[in-house]
Formats: sequence, C-alpha cells, structure tokens
Amino acid sequence: MRLSDINLRDPFVLVHEGRYYLYGTRGPTCWGPATGFDVYVSADLEEWAGPVPCFENDGTFWADRNYWAPEIHPWRGAFYMFATFKSETRHRGTAILRADSPMGPFVPWSDGPVTPPDWECLDGTFFADADGRPYMVFCHEWIQIGDGAICAMPLTEDLRAPAGEPVVMFHASEAPWCRSKRHSSGMVGYVTDGPFFWRLADDTLLCLWASYSEGGYTQAQARSLSGGIEGPWEQVQPLFMKDGGHGMIFRSREGQLFLVLHSPNEHLLERPRFYPVEERDGLLALSASPAGEE
Repeated sequence: MRLSDINLRDPFVLVHEGRYYLYGTRGPTCWGPATGFDVYVSADLEEWAGPVPCFENDGTFWADRNYWAPEIHPWRGAFYMFATFKSETRHRGTAILRADSPMGPFVPWSDGPVTPPDWECLDGTFFADADGRPYMVFCHEWIQIGDGAICAMPLTEDLRAPAGEPVVMFHASEAPWCRSKRHSSGMVGYVTDGPFFWRLADDTLLCLWASYSEGGYTQAQARSLSGGIEGPWEQVQPLFMKDGGHGMIFRSREGQLFLVLHSPNEHLLERPRFYPVEERDGLLALSASPAGEE
C-alpha cells in the first residue's frame, strides 16, 4: 500500500538492516478503547506491507485505552517500545515494552508506566547522553498543569524503571509562536506533544516537539545551548506550521534525512507524510516537497 492508504498518527520510522519499519497510533481507536499497535514494512519508502500487529493486549495488560505514539529504539541487543497508555484506574503514562525483533511481538518490560504515577503524561522518547546514560523524555500534559512541559528523567540501564526524578526542560509557552488551545472540558492552556532528539553533524542537539500555532498543529524544534539534554533550550523557527506534527527524523539508506509527521491533524484523515530535510545553520530545514505520496 501507499502512505496515502495508511491512517495513523504519531508516525515513527526505524531503519534496520536495509528495511524501513513504520509505527504509529491507530487512527480509528486513537481517542477511545484500544488494543494494540501495528508495524508496516518497506524497502523503498513508497510501497508498504502491513499492517502487522506488533503488540496486542491479550487481556492481561493494565491499560485499555489511549494507546498512543509507539517508538522503537534499539538498546543493548534488543528493541524497546516506548508508548503511551491509560486506564480508568491509572493516569496516562509511558510504559516500556521489549522484543527481539522490530516486528515484535513486544511484551511488557516496565512495571506499568515509567512516568510519575500521579502525573498525566504522554509521548515518552528515548535519549542516551554522551556518556551512554539512558533517559526518557516525555510530556507532562497541559490538561493537568495548564502550560505543558517537556521533562527528562534518567532510566536504569536495563530500561525497566526510573533512576531519578524528572526535570523540566521547557514549557510550551516559552515558544513565541505557540498559541493556547481550548480543551473539551473548557480549560485553556498550552500543548506539548511528541519530543524527539536529533544531533546534527556539528554536534548541535535538537529537540523536536509539537504544539499549536496560528497555522494549526505545528512541528517545532528547540536547540540546546549547552549541547546536552540539560539545556538551556532555545526555541527556534518551527519546521512545519500547516496542521501537521508529532514528527521525528530518520536517515534513509541513501543518506537523505527525512522528517516524518502526521497531517492533517484531523480524526481518520491523518496520514504519515515524509519531507526531505537538511541541516542548515545549526538547525533542520525543509528541503523539498513530500516524498512517497501520490
């Protein structure tokens, strides 16, 4: 199938042994009860095989709704899924699952969410610092704190549990382009979604994240002034401001950098879209039209 046939949010691409593995939030079950995640596989970024379930709740898993934003990260010879889940009795949070193959099956690895149990959290991603220390970076939700935050928390070496307390990297309102959003409950606040890290050839560390601007859902980037996860973080010009976001960066087999995000940000219409990007003046910038589309 083509990308235009795939309805998913929060796309994530793993490049492994010459193939591309695409994961994301299932569009139809995004906002309610959910049971799992799928993987699509391609050799050329144009034709995709799937969906193949890579995690399915067998009835024993703790969460039954809001299965969001699976990311797959290789670590110490295995593959780890960082994904968001929620149940009626537990706050939304990111849990970690493990598999021996990018195809899964992924099985629970952490004891429930790794994020703080009394926080509403989402969109955990993996980061290893210059010394190889593992971290999870995630969003503390705006619906709980008003001004959404992106936080960093060290993990144990086996990625099973926290190894320290979370620290705020930055808040959504620090971006001058960011606009407030009204929740269905009536509250108004500033959204943080989808952190992801990319280190440029000149060693600049960028954090991609998403929120809302005057153009709708927006793919943002922030730059670490120290070169490390501790920041401070400078909010810079967004990558995409036309109702698309929750993106990540990957390098193709030919060496081309791509941004993949979902757009439009509308239920059942979301599609993964690939944009060639380039490193320019210490940032990432779009370089051409979407790839892999009809």
